[in-house]
Amino acid sequence: MKRFGSVVPLLLLVSTAQAQIPAFAAAPRVPPAKGEEIAVLAGGCFWGVDAVFKHVKGVSSVVSGYSGGGAATAHYQVVSSGTTGHAESVKITYDPSQISYSELLRIFFSVAHDPTQLNRQGPDVGSQYRSAIFYANDAQKETAQAYIAQLTKSGVFSGPIVTQVVPFERFYAAEDYHQNYLANHPYQPYIVFNDMPKLKRLQQQFPVLYKL
Repeated sequence: MKRFGSVVPLLLLVSTAQAQIPAFAAAPRVPPAKGEEIAVLAGGCFWGVDAVFKHVKGVSSVVSGYSGGGAATAHYQVVSSGTTGHAESVKITYDPSQISYSELLRIFFSVAHDPTQLNRQGPDVGSQYRSAIFYANDAQKETAQAYIAQLTKSGVFSGPIVTQVVPFERFYAAEDYHQNYLANHPYQPYIVFNDMPKLKRLQQQFPVLYKL
């Protein structure tokens, strides 16, 4: 369970995935079209992942929620038990003519979380904090699998990538107090030490894609 008020040691919170990773090497299968598409990603506490993608150009909305389990257990206190099958996730709505799915994954792997941590991120431990890509179609599946294979071969990470690539079934929005959490609680200790550095890395590593 996340620390709502306590100060967690900084060394436990800083992700090891701080180096910018290479772009997806494969060419897109079809030219990008205008419109809206959805990406569902899980990378630990949804507060920080939500905040990162809210600052990415081409993204129109980000919702924090739960994916991987059923409707009856899609509630924070139950999900926090780690027994529901849910992962804290974000649903990203984006314009593929402005940003590609592979570019979203590059940000996901580079600054949003550490894909080498199994069933945890920093101080948050449990299967609800696992790294996962919930693909909505075959194109997303193929892109995710090929990109992970590319990154594994490159050796850019010091450990194996443990990110699950699994079919998307349902997404359940989290409680209202979890939505846009970083913007609403910028001085909360967990946010200061764990999530603000992610925004800084996003701005530094992806200045062209960063938006205020």
